[in-house]
This record gives sequence, structure tokens and C-alpha cells, in this order.
Amino acid sequence: MKKGKKYIEAAKLVDRTVQYETAEAVSIVKKTAVAKFDETIEVHIRTGCDGRHADQQIRGAVVLPHGTGKTVKVLVFAKNAKADEALAAGADYVGAEELIPRIQNEGWLDFDVVVATPDMMGVVGRLGRVLGPKGLMPNPKAGTVTMDVTKAIADIKAGKIEYRLDKSNIIHAPIGKASFTEEQLQDNFQTLIEAIRKAKPAAVKGQYLKSVTMASTMGPGVKLNAAKLSNM
Repeated sequence: MKKGKKYIEAAKLVDRTVQYETAEAVSIVKKTAVAKFDETIEVHIRTGCDGRHADQQIRGAVVLPHGTGKTVKVLVFAKNAKADEALAAGADYVGAEELIPRIQNEGWLDFDVVVATPDMMGVVGRLGRVLGPKGLMPNPKAGTVTMDVTKAIADIKAGKIEYRLDKSNIIHAPIGKASFTEEQLQDNFQTLIEAIRKAKPAAVKGQYLKSVTMASTMGPGVKLNAAKLSNM
């Protein structure tokens, strides 16, 4: 893929032979975010897990102290009093069985996170083929299958993100926007790393965090000191 002039100039700020400390990495990533829109700052963490084994899977959620900088649309599957509670808590969409044809047949996916009360999982399960591949299926580990819909919605709107292994045993997660201050990005990054360290499966041997890279949407990757982050 041919890189543009801006990317090539930005890449000159990164020494590929260096594993940076967090503060320096954040500073460089902010400088290399030169697109005309407010780029998302993401972290890519290669782990020593083997996700083919159930006891080495990682999946969880964490509320970033400064949020993600993104307005998140929440869909809640609930009925009766719980549906009313979800609306009162600020859910963007609330419904039950009547949403199935809209999502399945009409391809309606104008939401970022799906929450469901446990009694609605039979209904939501019928949408597994649509929601699953997009990472939208509610999950108890992520706090999105719950009777406490008020807390779930409040956490999501406040900046809760999910993290999980992809097929290459890498975790990809946003930690904010290029417009955030360096301190906000550092706080969010430390909160995410601590959550992932705590989620280390007991079955994983050797170095847990193999590599940690930070980058803006259109910018070059900046490598951090993974060994140090593993042992903090």
C-alpha cells in the first residue's frame, strides 16, 4: 500500500528500534495524528495466549476514566419495567422480539453496543449470526447481560470499552482521541493495561504481553516496552 506524504513525514518521528515509555509514546502518537479529522488513538497488544484453548481466552470490559471521545449508541433488549428503566437511563433504542426482523431482514445496525436482560437472551440468540461476527452479542463477562440495565448504560456512556483476543491472539482497543490531552490518554492507557494484566489467564506461561503498539487511525505504530508493562 502506497503511503501518503503526511504519513511518511509522521513516520520520521518514530524510531522503530526503540521501545518507548508510555508518556513518550503518547506524545509521539499525538504528534503523528495529522489527519483532517479527530483520529482515534488505539492500542494493539500481542499476547502470549493461545486463544484456541478455552482456559487462555481473554474477554472483559473496563471503564476508561476519560471516556473514548465517541458518542456511543446503546440498544437494550428488555420488556415491561426493565424497558422503561432502560429508556429512563438513556438507552438510544429499547425493544424485544419486534426488533428481530428489522435487524435480520432490513440490516438495521445503527447502534454500537447491545445490552440485554437475561430473560431476553433467547430472543437475542436468534440474532447470533448477525451480531456475533460484528462483536455485538451481549455477554455476561462484558457486563452487557444484566438485570441492572441502568448501571450498564451509565458505564457504556461514560466510556466503557470491551477487550478480547482476536484470532491472532491480539487485543485491539481505543484509548481516546487525538484531541485528548497527553495526561488523559496516559490515564486511559494505564487503566486498560491494568485491566488486561488482571485478566491474565493462569494457563499462560512465559511473557504475557509480547508487544504493545500505540497508533492513531492514520498514523504509524509506536512500540512500547512490553516487558516493563507486563511486570508493573
